[in-house]
Amino acid sequence: MKIVIVGGGWAGCAAAVRAAKAGAETVLLERTDMLLGTGQVGGIMRNNGRWTAAEECIAMGGGELFQLIDSCCRHKNISFPGHAHASLYDVGKTPGKTEQYLRSLGIHLRFQSRVTGVELDGSQLKAVKLQDGTRFSADAFLDTTGTAGPTQNCTKYGNGCAMCILRCPSFGGRISLTGLCGIPEMHGKKADGSIGAMSGSCKLMKGSLAPEIVEQLDRDGVVVVPLPPELCEDHLSLKACQQYALPAYSQNLVLLDTGHAKLMTPYFTLAQLHKVPGFETARYEDPYAGGKGNSMRFFAMAPRDDTLRVQGMDNLFCAGEKSGLLVGHTEAIATGTLAGWNAVQCARGLPLLTLPDTLAVGDAVHFVREQMKTEEGVRKKFTFSGSVLFAHMKERGLYTTNTVEVQERVAEAGLTNVFAGEQISHDKNRT
Repeated sequence: MKIVIVGGGWAGCAAAVRAAKAGAETVLLERTDMLLGTGQVGGIMRNNGRWTAAEECIAMGGGELFQLIDSCCRHKNISFPGHAHASLYDVGKTPGKTEQYLRSLGIHLRFQSRVTGVELDGSQLKAVKLQDGTRFSADAFLDTTGTAGPTQNCTKYGNGCAMCILRCPSFGGRISLTGLCGIPEMHGKKADGSIGAMSGSCKLMKGSLAPEIVEQLDRDGVVVVPLPPELCEDHLSLKACQQYALPAYSQNLVLLDTGHAKLMTPYFTLAQLHKVPGFETARYEDPYAGGKGNSMRFFAMAPRDDTLRVQGMDNLFCAGEKSGLLVGHTEAIATGTLAGWNAVQCARGLPLLTLPDTLAVGDAVHFVREQMKTEEGVRKKFTFSGSVLFAHMKERGLYTTNTVEVQERVAEAGLTNVFAGEQISHDKNRT
């Protein structure tokens, strides 16, 4: 039994962990030379409803990456505008720790492996082909290629290539596995109806900031610097991360400590930034042209069902942003875990798992798919940490920070340790 995963972000890594621990020979193909994609510069976990979703995955036996991340955190249980009980992982250490963990499971990692072709037999995907002609066959496949880039999309719909961590000019732009299979994909929109959305934050080199700012970041994990009105730059309508589309993020510079200084705005004109006390010599780490713009996302999402199988294909699954207008590492890991599990079930000819809507993760998978059928829905972004999805979680009584309550909820669904290999006790969860 062989599973091939295309895309090594958090979703692809979670799918690989699940497939390997389920006994499959697992191959992970990554376009660049590092794992985690935007997770190399993200770092925010467990804020707001993400806490609930992470604990659900742990209770279901799919919490390995959450526990690895917890061990790499620089700060835990911090608050910043609009967000409570957040953890911030070290973006320098976590990618390497993740690679080591995946290798320890026997996962075959292949870097600089850009998939440019497929072999199909009707609705069965038989093999993928790399740019250099190398062929990988498998029993089931996962598309975790994301939705950001390539460069021409950032130029057409954004402010041009801002030289972000995705490094399209160096490794080639993203190519969708779903698209290669001939499946029409969906596009996200901004509130004004234009295509795509801009990544929601930048990274500043800590050493380029005033010592007192660095000291406060290291100590508290967060710094909020009020801006005079003439220096405010309001980019809230452009953001993929709508959970930060709050006045506090246009009226202040909000910094979080992820090893770098994470600046919670899509971009900020460098000349303006240098006028702020303590930022006179500030320098961008990601994107390098963070004074101009940021990466553009949500250009290619796969049509899928609630098992995360791509509609129109028998043995292709998707996760992360590829599975819909989902924003964040927790969302990627949760969907990657489900998709990786179901890919193995598919390869074995066994029933696929649909998570019930009594769980935050299952409810999100269904809710986002339904929302994306509407013109209003494709103009929104969904995350456990804020905005539409978090409000929906609270309305349905799914948000909690009580570990026992989460464990009981998972047990009532008959899904305790399901991803660790135990049998599902309720037929309602089988598809």
